Amino acid sequence: MKILQVEVVSEEKIKPSFPTPSHLRTFKLSLLDQLIPAPYAPIILFYDPITTITTTKRLELLKASLSEALTVFYPLAGKLKDDELSVECNDEGAAFIEARVKSFSLHEFLSHPELFDSLLNQFLPGNITHTSSSNFITNIQANVFKCGGIAIGICISHKLLDGAALCTFLKSWTAIGRRLVSGSSEKAAPPCISPNLFAAASLFPTNGDLWLRDSSLHMWGSLFIQGKESSVTKRFVFDASAIATLKLNARMARKKPPTRVEVVSAFLWQCCMAASKDKHGVQRPSLLTHIVNLRSKLPTAMDDSDSDLEHSTGNLLWMAAARSYIGDIGDDEEEEEQQQQQNLVLPGLVSELRNALSKIDADFAKEIRGKQGKSLMIDSLEGIMNSDGLDLDYYGFSSWCKFGWYEAADFGWGKPAWVSSIGSSSAPHFMNLIILVDTKSGDGIEAWVTLDQRQMALLEGISNLQKLVSVDPSPLILN
Repeated sequence: MKILQVEVVSEEKIKPSFPTPSHLRTFKLSLLDQLIPAPYAPIILFYDPITTITTTKRLELLKASLSEALTVFYPLAGKLKDDELSVECNDEGAAFIEARVKSFSLHEFLSHPELFDSLLNQFLPGNITHTSSSNFITNIQANVFKCGGIAIGICISHKLLDGAALCTFLKSWTAIGRRLVSGSSEKAAPPCISPNLFAAASLFPTNGDLWLRDSSLHMWGSLFIQGKESSVTKRFVFDASAIATLKLNARMARKKPPTRVEVVSAFLWQCCMAASKDKHGVQRPSLLTHIVNLRSKLPTAMDDSDSDLEHSTGNLLWMAAARSYIGDIGDDEEEEEQQQQQNLVLPGLVSELRNALSKIDADFAKEIRGKQGKSLMIDSLEGIMNSDGLDLDYYGFSSWCKFGWYEAADFGWGKPAWVSSIGSSSAPHFMNLIILVDTKSGDGIEAWVTLDQRQMALLEGISNLQKLVSVDPSPLILN
């Protein structure tokens, strides 16, 4: 097996194409920007080689379009202040790294998915373990394969962009790229997305306090893993047929059919609980959290009904929490009876998850902005932490589905061949984290699951899971 080597060729700062006005030099972060302690939400975009544009020209277009995008998203070119409450918009720029991938062509690499967990992080820029005033907010690494294919690793501070906001930035960046590739004038090109930079801090001001950061760190503390040795990340891919089967199995009388995300989340939760039982010898209580995008909940809660939150930056999200206290299904019971009981589990878990998600609604969004907002948020976090003295398992879900990554990521040379999360080799990371991403076809889901090695091995052995998913398939097969 050849060894993947990624060699940095150059590093430079990409500054905004126009300077930021002096009255915009201080950008306030919002209260909800303190919720997620992960420093970055990395993503990697893999593009096939093309013959119509040289590699050198593609890299020039990436940098030129990034410079224009940073003029609009100017806080991404600044520095996080030491107080963690604001950004100094000093136009220092974004870090742009050019690297060469030795030994592998793009398709050779994508044909070896067994390498992804340990090697994907090489396509990401520098040190992604933390953000501070000494680091760049925006970090881009363009990795050029020997065939001319390119992998673009993107790490932008989670304090400024959640998943939805990252997709908004990507749409703007690529729209500029398409204009530059086509040679159209700025006036003739379709208008770029105008982000709503100030909505998050207006809706959720910090009032100069970091109490949510401290509370969330306390909540996440037992889940944040610094080491690499005990964990592994694998991709479980559900195609449209598998999801249709799950929806059929999860159907409930007189209830709306579950969504793709609901049924895949509930099924993986069920399988993880089964693996936990095999590991511990007893069925332990289980807690699931799911990140909820508040943008669709907030317009009815805002005083200004005309405000557009679809393209708002920052972190407009909260967590839904569901619990399961499913009892043991005895090993001495008949196989048919065991299967009947198992068939009842999935609809129940879908119902628990749906109930939890339904609580994070417009009323909740309005209440956490009110006078009792702080106490409600604290109660919500403490409710997640409170296990009633039980030793329970935790699984944290985050869905990147329906963001339209493949459509958003066309710089003018086609959609990416693959949009990738990262493996467990990039520390620090969350244990028992499950990220859901659409497949390129749009009707399937790639679930990036990070567990300890023993539980992962048990999870892979669950027959119901084996029947429905492909484990770590090559993205070339999916395409």
